[in-house]
Amino acid sequence: MTDQNLTIITGASSGIGAAMAADAAAAGHTVATVSRRPGPGHHLAADLAKPEAWGEVASWIAGLIAEQTWNRVTLIHNAGTLDPIGFAGEVDHDAYLTNVLLNSASAQVLGDRFIASINRASTASGSNISAMLMMISSGAGKNPYPGWTSYCAGKAATDMWCRAAGLEQEMRGSAISVVSMAPGVVATDMQAMIRNQDETAFPNVARFHEMHDGGALGDPAEVGATIFELAQQSCDGTTFRGTQLTNGAVLDIRDLN
Repeated sequence: MTDQNLTIITGASSGIGAAMAADAAAAGHTVATVSRRPGPGHHLAADLAKPEAWGEVASWIAGLIAEQTWNRVTLIHNAGTLDPIGFAGEVDHDAYLTNVLLNSASAQVLGDRFIASINRASTASGSNISAMLMMISSGAGKNPYPGWTSYCAGKAATDMWCRAAGLEQEMRGSAISVVSMAPGVVATDMQAMIRNQDETAFPNVARFHEMHDGGALGDPAEVGATIFELAQQSCDGTTFRGTQLTNGAVLDIRDLN
């Protein structure tokens, strides 16, 4: 068995995703990324808002996992979108569909296929392969924001999927950890888009201006480093920065010491 690690990140062309990819490369991991725009490492250009791309992406990931017996495999599903911001029934319907497919459906489909690929690789190697499946979520999955209807629902779905899938892996006695991770409010392009909204579409916009002006936004590099460090843990009761990690944990970076 090699001591090599494979880290796969979706939405790694900028922001937190790009920061995590850089951290993985610096740690000596084999890095693979999926995004519409060019990304670092072994890159697959794909639009995860399109269901026809899911099979291609899942097969590509499965191929990477099967290339060798990895010491550890990590998939961080970071791709997501806030567009369209506005009240349900008052936004572009096609953009709304894209939001639902990317934020909710793609996470569940890729998560299912990733677990299956790890299971096949574990069977082939004769031992359980250590793996982390991390979904990047949001506090919006727990708190409703007018204007973010589909985004809130998608993140809530992701949180519950991780809770259930993590419980399943624990019941199976597998070495796959499943975690949902909210990164907090970070200085990314998404935040810039939020501040550019009109109050009629997003009534909470003033709060985001206040956080930006008050220097309350997280640095993508620092946030990415914390999330990447978390992704190297196992959800077996280990304590990470004051928080006990259990399979299916729904975490928020602001709760970590």
